Amino acid sequence: MSTIPPATCPFTGTTAAPLDAKASTPAASTDTDGREAPVADWVRIEDLRRNPFPIYQRLRAEAPVHWVPAVNRYMVTSYAAAHEIEQDEARFSANERESLMKRAMGHSMLRKDNPEHQIDRDSYGATLRPGTIKKHWNAIFEANNTKYLEELKAKGPGADFVWDYAAPYTGENLRLICGFHNATHQDMQRWSQTLIDGTGNYADDPQVWAKAAASSDEVDTAIDEMLVYLAKNPDHSLLSNLASFPIPLEAIRANLKMTIGGGLNEPRDVLSTTVWALLTHPEQLAAVKTDPALYAKAFEESVRWVAPIGMYPRETTRDLVLEGIRLPAGARLGVVVGAANRDPQVFEDPESFNIFRPKKPHLAFGGGVHFCAGTWIARAQVAQIALPQVFGQLPGLRLDPETPSVDEGWVFRGMTRMPVLWNH
Repeated sequence: MSTIPPATCPFTGTTAAPLDAKASTPAASTDTDGREAPVADWVRIEDLRRNPFPIYQRLRAEAPVHWVPAVNRYMVTSYAAAHEIEQDEARFSANERESLMKRAMGHSMLRKDNPEHQIDRDSYGATLRPGTIKKHWNAIFEANNTKYLEELKAKGPGADFVWDYAAPYTGENLRLICGFHNATHQDMQRWSQTLIDGTGNYADDPQVWAKAAASSDEVDTAIDEMLVYLAKNPDHSLLSNLASFPIPLEAIRANLKMTIGGGLNEPRDVLSTTVWALLTHPEQLAAVKTDPALYAKAFEESVRWVAPIGMYPRETTRDLVLEGIRLPAGARLGVVVGAANRDPQVFEDPESFNIFRPKKPHLAFGGGVHFCAGTWIARAQVAQIALPQVFGQLPGLRLDPETPSVDEGWVFRGMTRMPVLWNH
């Protein structure tokens, strides 16, 4: 999504070349067991950004995979096809040869296959494992949550839930998780916005690239400073752990930029979307207030219903057939999690938010070897800490009827405006 500081996690990437539907039409596969992918030349990026879900419904009903000229890749929209891709890195590579993410952030673990991917991922383990979250990070999240809830209260009814609370809360958490003691949460938000805009720059906007490049340089400088400091003053942060881990500096830089993007946008957007969903479903809100254990279910239903990271790339390594659709070797795919998570073949009444639906695995955190390493961090700071306190500390919390909330995006989707009122 290009208009919010957008986990995780799976990120998108694609060719940086100008989009030209005629020039980029894929060559036919030599495999004769499937059919050609239908061409969805009616899909427009602006329509996807505004509300992708009716588009996803039409695409899924027609075929599990389409060639979409507007985004210059195949869009995969069925749950079965998305799940197959996630579980088979031999045929579906994460190391897309031309990638917006690589251009914006460098070659991170999300654009690597094993064994290279696992080497980078192992370097994150000590910081993000559930035991470390419980023993170290939860207390920090609780303190930050208290601070930024108090700031929201001080601004009073009419404040924007996203920018006056969710963004600074998750930005400050991420700053400390990463180990950027030489930056602010405002820096984290700006870096995240501009780098993520680069990974979703399908229009090849030169201003977007310029802002992404400037942030990339700033992050490199901050990383270089902190690696020296943390080598002598270790803590529980990612950079502290990486300071003694045998991986190249460029990999450290790329992985931290990846983390700045997904590690901020995913918890921020899940938090805002879940609160918005509960406020617009009062019977479900009443249930979670009665039984706080349901906040975890609300979190999982929210990421299924509106996946914060709605699409990520893969590339075919050979000619193959995916759910009856022929794909040539080297085909660029967009795995549309936002569509797969609403597949009626898997989820009953999938367009509705329902915390009571039967438990079925969603794909919002990816799968296989690329399952989101930040999943437990997101669950802790949102479901365990923020959600109960938001509704406990803001009596009568409600949306402002005079200023409607706005949600946007498709590659990254979340609330971009959410004024709220409460009793005080």
